[in-house]
Amino acid sequence: MFCALTVLLTTQAVSASGSERTAPDASAKPSGTLEMVLQTHCVKCHSAGQDPEGDIALSEINARNVADDLDQLQSLIDVLDLEEMPPEDETQSPAETRRKLLAELKATLRGAVAHTRQYPRTPIRRMNRFQYNNAVVDLFDLNCTVFTLPERMLREHRGYFQPASGKMPEEVFVGSRPLGKSQMIEPRLAGVAAFPQDLRAEHGYDNQADHLSLSPLLMESFLKLGQSITESPDFVPANVGIWDSFFVAPTPEADIDLIVRERLKSFLTRAFRRSVDQSQLDRYSQYVLQNLEDGVAFPVAMRAVAAATISSPRFLYLYDSADESSSVAPVDDYELASRLSFFLWGSIPDQILLELAAKKRLHEKDVLNEQFERMIRDRKLKRFCDSFPSQWLQLERIISSVPSPEDFPDFYFLKYRDSMHMMLEPLLLFETVLIENQPITQLIDSDFTYRSDLLEDAYGDLAIQHDRNGRGVQVIRFRRLPIEDRRGGGVITNAAVMTMTSGPERTQPITRGAWLAGVVFNNPPEPPPADVPALEEKPAEGEEHLTLRERLSMHRKRSDCKGCHEQIDPLGFALENFNPVGVWRDQYENGRDVDMAGTLFRKHRFENVIEFKDALLVEKDRFTEALAGHLLSFALARPLSAADRVALDEITAKVASDEYKIHTLLRQVVLSEPFQTKSFPQIASNPRP
Repeated sequence: MFCALTVLLTTQAVSASGSERTAPDASAKPSGTLEMVLQTHCVKCHSAGQDPEGDIALSEINARNVADDLDQLQSLIDVLDLEEMPPEDETQSPAETRRKLLAELKATLRGAVAHTRQYPRTPIRRMNRFQYNNAVVDLFDLNCTVFTLPERMLREHRGYFQPASGKMPEEVFVGSRPLGKSQMIEPRLAGVAAFPQDLRAEHGYDNQADHLSLSPLLMESFLKLGQSITESPDFVPANVGIWDSFFVAPTPEADIDLIVRERLKSFLTRAFRRSVDQSQLDRYSQYVLQNLEDGVAFPVAMRAVAAATISSPRFLYLYDSADESSSVAPVDDYELASRLSFFLWGSIPDQILLELAAKKRLHEKDVLNEQFERMIRDRKLKRFCDSFPSQWLQLERIISSVPSPEDFPDFYFLKYRDSMHMMLEPLLLFETVLIENQPITQLIDSDFTYRSDLLEDAYGDLAIQHDRNGRGVQVIRFRRLPIEDRRGGGVITNAAVMTMTSGPERTQPITRGAWLAGVVFNNPPEPPPADVPALEEKPAEGEEHLTLRERLSMHRKRSDCKGCHEQIDPLGFALENFNPVGVWRDQYENGRDVDMAGTLFRKHRFENVIEFKDALLVEKDRFTEALAGHLLSFALARPLSAADRVALDEITAKVASDEYKIHTLLRQVVLSEPFQTKSFPQIASNPRP
């Protein structure tokens, strides 16, 4: 076996949680085919004892215990489905045997998940910086941002983003983060300093629960942040939409106690995303009333309680309430409202969602579908586009891409780089597919794109229009153009991805292959062994005549590298005709022809990049499942487990039946059992007497 398997099967032992499971029905268990395949093709290298290959022992796995560890079971399914097991140079099992075993293992997994319905619990977590900014803006109905967010890579100008229209304009005006301070100048609250940007999880997103802790130092900074927001000189009636309904003093004859309680009840419900109990309301009301008795002006007292509210753990933290009666339960309607709003809007629920939650109607399928349709057409959807696609595509990597100025002088102009235009193309493509509810296959092989004049110049022979000029550096015009040459189009072969997966002087097929494996198929390879030296940018003396494929062949000679290279090399070399800045080439500088041919998943042979895209489209269900996995992980703020894979299969089938429309994909994520369920594994593993 090989390193792709070591990522997935880390131990033969039954997991602690798995030991508590009751086995699924015998009818769902695999037959003796499993033992036959393992004994014939695997145990030679992976038998129990000293030093099994990859530290994986498979000799004691059989039909009776294979479901004891669902992650291990899913790993077996993956390597069979991707034909990663056995290695290419080993004897292969017959195709019919493989299909039969794969069907049996999938049935076993479905049976086990249906029996336990046990999903990983999402730990309590705080809002990330992006969510906090949005939540404060929505809570106070601000007409400006709280602080500048450099993580927003695509800057909207002239209001092109109108999802209710169902159509993207033919011409949009945008800006990008690398343009510097000019793109950071936007209406915001003076005197408010942002807390540090949150780090992305490995192969994940910046909203993942295990990366969003709250240290005492950060808690103190949140207290100061809340005060700085409400005390900002820009926190005035002209900028605060709820000023008249919350901060303005009532008339002298009004019942102050009653008004304070009424205003706080609505405000706290919105801030804490659920109805407030009497003790909470009493505590906040008494704080305001005591300030008023001490002579503090009404607006000042209300600003103080507002600052305390947005510094409260109930505002900062996202969590599911415990259900002590069961290890797994449906989320309540308030929790469902929060999951919806933080997924699609990156913020707190609005009044409509909270009112439906209060009536316990949001979970009704028709109501939930209606709210999904409303939310997907709201301008707040821009926040989803400002967070998910750039992180899914790992586009932040292009910020640090520095192609050699000597080799690629046209990449640089003035003090800027072409990358500031490149990064916008895939983001605009994603936004268009989303707004127009197009099939997600457009992300692989689109029939249109958006490009600026400078970006058209950068593509060289793959440019679509040649009557162009201008190199915008502030507000940039991007035009919608038809893809006339399928070598371009989609998020795979655009200049941004080609540049950010290359080194300063040469392409990096391994990096490109790893990017495709992780982003397109949600199957990232294991990091390489630490003792494997990196390939030099320039050929060593005597190797100048070799192609890059020939130079990299030495990495395949190591047994601990071979497996991963079998997985990622065909993906990376498929894009080898694109040079380090995304320009098409047929030959290397030494005159040798570029050899990009390969086989996808050991069954789809391709000789050029168009045939490679065709192969990817044949595997569009695999791409759909992968993208669904990315979205579900983003929505639930946690890594996925084997139990989630059953839901992904169901999502994929429903999306495929509706022509792979992106709205259907998002809707099915929302309707999925993991999205609507909360789990408490500690209750399952420690049942009460």
